[in-house]
Amino acid sequence: MKHPTVQTWRRIGTTLLALFAVVGVARAGPPPLETVSRVDLERYQGGWYEIARLPNRFQDHCAGEVTADYRRQEDGGIEVINRCRAESGEVDEARGVARVVDPPANSRLEVSFVSLFGWNLFWGDYWIIELDPEYQHVVIATPSRKYAWILARTPRISPETRAALNGVLEGAGYDPAELIDTPQD
Repeated sequence: MKHPTVQTWRRIGTTLLALFAVVGVARAGPPPLETVSRVDLERYQGGWYEIARLPNRFQDHCAGEVTADYRRQEDGGIEVINRCRAESGEVDEARGVARVVDPPANSRLEVSFVSLFGWNLFWGDYWIIELDPEYQHVVIATPSRKYAWILARTPRISPETRAALNGVLEGAGYDPAELIDTPQD
């Protein structure tokens, strides 16, 4: 029986290291999600129209006219009111709260729409990865890359703006083709 040579062991070792590196990179997931450097929450509050989103279970019933309204509260929190037109034609409303998790940048928030006896039970990431200097459009994403939204102050944005925002999403590890456009009548 022939014993492996030192060169054979090196090849085996190199192959195993390469395999472990590939598995490690695959498990590591996408790179960290970059957020904008600063959000002025006073300018951010108010009404926003949903332009597009990644499909998600909690908005499955929304047929269109999706909006979000953010209002600062006295305690520093943010009231969140999301509305949409359901397929039945009725308006559905979800009320929640948001909290900043990275002061003073204010670009990483968490939102909760589930409250029990005044305690918010579940919090979801709401990270601002793109914000127009004039606060006219924004891209919201999550580090898991499971959720994403494009919002604007107007019901529609130009094709050029949409292409630029799709580029932001793509650069953040999303496939913009997976987004669904939100009808705004």
